[in-house]
Amino acid sequence: MKTQIAGRFSRDFDSSNRELLAVEELRGIFQYRELVWQLIRRDVITRYKRSILGVVWTMLNPLGTMLILTIVFSQIFHSVEGYPVFVLSGLITWNFFSQTTTAALNQNVWGGSLLHKIYLPRTAFTVSAIGTGLVNLLISLVPLCLIMIITHHSFHTAMLFLPVSILILAAFALGVGLLFSTLALYFPDVVEMFHIGLTAWMYLTPIIYPVDIIPEEFNIFVVQINPMYYLVELFRLPVYEGVLPSPSILAIGFGFAIGFLLLGWLVFTWKANEFTYRT
Repeated sequence: MKTQIAGRFSRDFDSSNRELLAVEELRGIFQYRELVWQLIRRDVITRYKRSILGVVWTMLNPLGTMLILTIVFSQIFHSVEGYPVFVLSGLITWNFFSQTTTAALNQNVWGGSLLHKIYLPRTAFTVSAIGTGLVNLLISLVPLCLIMIITHHSFHTAMLFLPVSILILAAFALGVGLLFSTLALYFPDVVEMFHIGLTAWMYLTPIIYPVDIIPEEFNIFVVQINPMYYLVELFRLPVYEGVLPSPSILAIGFGFAIGFLLLGWLVFTWKANEFTYRT
């Protein structure tokens, strides 16, 4: 019996019989899905248990930002009808991307010490950050619907497309989070640089202003090569304009999401075995 167990053990851990690291990590995430759920639950509870307003803060945060932006820019962009809904739909999309990728960097850098104590899939921290962000995004839909009611903005059947938009956005955020988490473990300054880059990226994305005011010479940076333009549009078009995204926007947004997801997953899993020595 001991010989059989030892033989099976050696076959399971024989490096020559191991799967590709990317596939092995994916299998590990599925096997440890309960752990990922517990990490998400921990993050959600930790976020709200010390807050007086609790879950309400997740709704007030984008509402407050939307109110300020509406007061400041509604007269400048007076051609944009229903400006509060226009801004809030973009902010919800951006906040999800910004918060999840930032949380992924922080959790992998500071939470990696857990890898010294127990085995768990290295991608668990990043996947849980995306899961926590999805919970917050769903909560943020409440104030969006409230503003739509207050401003008499119509609800359209195109909004049924939002789960697809959110799934594509989550895939892109996961890929970016994995890619920059890998870089951050080798170059700690990447975390601070990423925060600065996010600020610049936000203002280069048509969130608070309409795309038609962009000068032609800047169109390539704001629209053509900017993944977040397409991902914001995937979310905003069903909500604000009540139409489905065009096939080109859907295809390009999906392409960016899958491309970054594959790149981030492959790079992260390629270097995953070195993480315990760098955290």
